[in-house]
Amino acid sequence: MSIIHNGLSGALAAQAALATTSQNIANVMTPGYTRQGVLLSAVQPMFSGKLSSGSGVSVDSLLRFSDDYKSMQMWRAASELGARSAAQSYLTQLEQVMGDDQSGINTGLDAFFSALNASSVDPTSSPLRQQVITAADALAQRFNSLNQLMSNQRAAVSQQRLATVDQINSVAAGIAALNQQIADSRGTGINPSALIDARDMKIDELSGLVDVQVVNQADGSRSVSLRGGQPLVLGSRSAKMSATYNPDGSQTLRVDFANESFTLTSNLGGQLGGLDEYESDVLVPMMESVTGMAQQLADNVNNQLAAGFAPDGTPGQPLFDFDSTGVTGILKVRPGVVASDLAYSSDPAKPGNSDNLMLLIGLRSQPVTLPALGSVSLSDAATQLVGTLGTKSQQNQALLETAETVRNQAEESWKATSGVNSDEEAVNLIQYQQLYQANLKVVAVANELFDSTLEIL
Repeated sequence: MSIIHNGLSGALAAQAALATTSQNIANVMTPGYTRQGVLLSAVQPMFSGKLSSGSGVSVDSLLRFSDDYKSMQMWRAASELGARSAAQSYLTQLEQVMGDDQSGINTGLDAFFSALNASSVDPTSSPLRQQVITAADALAQRFNSLNQLMSNQRAAVSQQRLATVDQINSVAAGIAALNQQIADSRGTGINPSALIDARDMKIDELSGLVDVQVVNQADGSRSVSLRGGQPLVLGSRSAKMSATYNPDGSQTLRVDFANESFTLTSNLGGQLGGLDEYESDVLVPMMESVTGMAQQLADNVNNQLAAGFAPDGTPGQPLFDFDSTGVTGILKVRPGVVASDLAYSSDPAKPGNSDNLMLLIGLRSQPVTLPALGSVSLSDAATQLVGTLGTKSQQNQALLETAETVRNQAEESWKATSGVNSDEEAVNLIQYQQLYQANLKVVAVANELFDSTLEIL
């Protein structure tokens, strides 16, 4: 009888809906889970006639409530958040050290030139001369400590970049494997929703590491490429990213896919892009500026001392040694220098003369040329470097806070479409239960009518 058939089809449809609802409720706390639903449609009558109402209901497919646009927005937000968060810890550390009175270069310069000023009271005083050497040594240590910190940061950035590259390769391989499993599931009629969720979570993880573009394919797989179009995942195949060191300490990134090799430039996005941006735009110019300041300070002081005479009438000797390699420190007081070596006089016959000393003191207002600032006076160089670094740190912090807000909003927008609402599922559970019970009642009524008909016959 058509009544029994309709009731059974309705009960089966309600069972499928209840199963889907139970799956949603079971995964209400599962990260990245996309809620599902059933697509029901009325079945056309199997027999002709004006009184043939239909042949029940069918479950055409299971729906997956996902919005690719919202997913893309969430992945873009993850990329920006990754870029800003990767650089901020380095910026904060460097800003704190350079701006600290106990370790900053500016305080060391103040102490050194203050010691020179004190010597002008009595240019022949050995204690005052020794104080200049002591202040020069302390200043050199500040330069060396800051240079060592920045060298350590560059090494840390390189190590983090290598770790990020390895992570990108691992995640990309996982996406490729899931692409294959999804394609196989679709071919065998198995619901691939859980696999798609796992793949989307890996794409989200990958987007935090590097900015990606995602394209859906006809077989259910997703192709993933970098912002510049270089492929990372194509079907069940993934690319191999690598980083190699250059003689200048930088690293070159490459992507190898099949028989093609691509050299990556800047603007990568994600953590990888954030590290590259910090190193190239902040750290390297700052290192070059600090090294340049140390070199020009040493050269200017040494040249001025060479133009004067020590108390015994001999030509002045250099005070500083500069080492551009920085193996043992970029700046240090020349070994063996003593107070009597300082050439304050402009006349070898006048040991108490301080003309050359005044010229040494005047070096503080002389210009130095630095990569991060251009031409500035030595007295302003350290302050402006700290100010420039502070501005970059504040800008990055503001962008980081914005990226966090955008990411949170993108996640909420995604959850509004794809997330499980426990209240909504509770209502669905009751409705599908009632649907199931109502269809069983239809079957029961049909059986009663059938039995009554048999009794009459």
